[in-house]
Amino acid sequence: MRHLALTVPQVVFIAATRGALGVGVGLMLSDRIPEPRRRTLALSLLAFGALTTIPAARTLLGAPTVAGPRALVR
Repeated sequence: MRHLALTVPQVVFIAATRGALGVGVGLMLSDRIPEPRRRTLALSLLAFGALTTIPAARTLLGAPTVAGPRALVR
C-alpha cells in the first residue's frame, strides 16, 4: 500500500479544486439563479477548478511516499 505524505495546506488546495468543479457543475444543472448570472458564475468556477487541477495533480504525483505498513492505533 502506498501512503502519501501531504501537508494540511496541500490537502486544502486539492479539496478546494475539487469543490470548485463540483459547485460549478451543480450551478450549471440548477435553475434557482437567473440564467446569465448562473452561467457566468458556473463557467468561472469550472475554469478555476480545471486550471488548478494541473498543480493539484503535480502536488499528488510529486508528494513523497512513506514506505511500510501503517501502525495500528488502539
